[in-house]
Formats: sequence, structure tokens, C-alpha cells
Amino acid sequence: MVNVLLIGIGTTTLSALKSLVSKCNVQGIVRNVDTECDDPVVSLAKQVDIPIFSDTSQQQIKSLLLKFQPDCVVVSSYNQILPPNLIELSAFINVHYSPLPHYRGRANVNWAIINDETSAAITIHKISPGLDEGNILFQQLITIGLDDTVTTIYDKLNEIQEQHLGNTVVKTFHGYKGTPQNNAEATYCCTRLPEDGEINWSTSTRSIDCFIRALVSPFPGSYTYFQGKKLLVWQAKPVDNPPTYVGRIPGRVIGRSKAEGFVDVLTNDGVLRIFEVQVEGEEKTAAANIIKSVKSTLGLTKSDLLNRIQTLETQITKLQENEK
Repeated sequence: MVNVLLIGIGTTTLSALKSLVSKCNVQGIVRNVDTECDDPVVSLAKQVDIPIFSDTSQQQIKSLLLKFQPDCVVVSSYNQILPPNLIELSAFINVHYSPLPHYRGRANVNWAIINDETSAAITIHKISPGLDEGNILFQQLITIGLDDTVTTIYDKLNEIQEQHLGNTVVKTFHGYKGTPQNNAEATYCCTRLPEDGEINWSTSTRSIDCFIRALVSPFPGSYTYFQGKKLLVWQAKPVDNPPTYVGRIPGRVIGRSKAEGFVDVLTNDGVLRIFEVQVEGEEKTAAANIIKSVKSTLGLTKSDLLNRIQTLETQITKLQENEK
């Protein structure tokens, strides 16, 4: 049986572990969690008696390689690029949720939905010194539907990983080399940060819809501003056949249903219906519970910023006068 060390810190690791334990001998799991926490990977590892190593540093990984001398190291969700002097110590296989050589790098599923791609993919490939460059051992594409979110796409890709990762590792151990990537076709995605999630109401309805679906929980969420506060938008949908506005202010609320809980907001070319929102630090709720007027406009304006500056200047002046 193939001896495997699994490295994984994200939501893809559970399905990776399920697949590997059915086909391989998993010697250990590198995962940045407290072994006493409520984590499904930890729970499964305990059931099948696999040790968890919470130090995810490259130094720790090297120590584990020298200790276990695994036949293969499988990486399923890790946030560091492994250097050549580490990957030469064993055979390394990576699980990457994109159709390599396209979408190398970070946040690939998020970017695919934001870019309104028609498909996402899982690629299992050998790790080489270049970023996501190694031979492709397995690849499967799935369709991104109009209602799919980053969560539903991850669920589908996790299922495929669970079905095929273990078999792919065994096949590779027995000599399968895979297919080289065409580096000339490579495209790349940069890391996404929480502050990258601000909605631009001056873009198209479709673009905003994709943007919101790409950032839903467990990701930080897309957001706008309402009455000077950060407002997360968790669920929305384009309005079919909306009224034609020849006088249009993107971000302006034009409709509200207290009974159904939604509000309608103008975009650059249509109307987006918002169902669920969350004022930062509060609970999620129906949009109509927060936004109660069709005179409201979502997003920060120059006047908002100027008013904030003037308020701060007034407060500073009062503090200075009190100190005299």
C-alpha cells in the first residue's frame, strides 16, 4: 500500500483524506488546527488513528518527510509554495481547483465565478518548482450554473476529488507520468483579500451577481456601504425584464418588499434584487429589515467621506480645546 503524508489547511482536505484512506496508508496530516477543536478532518483522523501535526511550516514538513519517508506527499489546500530542496525529498502531488494550465495561483474558483466562466475544474498534478506547472495526472471540468455559488462549486469538486484522488495517487506510484502542461497557455490568479470584496454598482447586473456568488460564506463576502456602515450582501439575484431607467443612479434603491424581505437596486444596466444582508458585527437578516427607503443609495459617496472628515475634524478641535 502507498504510504502518504497529507498536507491540507482548507475545506478541500476532508474529501482528500476520505479518498486517500480508502486506497493508501496515510501516515500523518499536516493541518493548522487544534487537535481538540471541532474539525471534521480531525474527527476522521481520530477515527482511523492518523496523527495530526498542527505546525504547517516548511521546516516541520521537512522533519516529517525525514521521519516517515512517505512514498508520496499529497497537498490539498496549502498556502505556501514548496521550494525545490523540499519537493526533491519525495514525490509530491497537488490538488488544484482549476483547469490547468489556466488559472494557476490563488482563489481560482472565486475568480472563475467572478469572471463569469462557464466551467470550473479539478486538476491533480505533480508538483514541480514552477507555480502549478507539473504534469497533469487527472482533470475533470464541471459546469458553473447561473445559480451556483463558490460553495456549491467547491462541494461538487470535493466530491470528484473524493472519487479520484486515491486512485490517481496509486496509479502514479505505479509509474504513471501524466501529461505535460503547455506553459504557453498558462494564466494566473492573484490572492484575494477581504477588502477586495467591495461591490461596484456601476458595473453590469450580471457582473455584480457573479461577484456576490463568488464570495459567499465561508469566504468573507461581498459588501457595500449603507448609512456609513459596511453592509455584507449574502444573497441576491438579477431581476428579469426590469423597468427601463433612462435616469439611472447605480446603487439607488428603487423597490422594496417588506413582506418578502427584498430590496431592488439599480446597477449600470439593470436591477439586482437583494435578499439577505448583514451589517458588520450583527446577524444576517432580510435586506428590507435594514434598507427601508427607496431614497437610499448603496455605496460610499464623496459627500459621505467629506461628512466623515468634517465630523472628525470637529471632534479633534473639541478635544484640543478641552486640553487647553
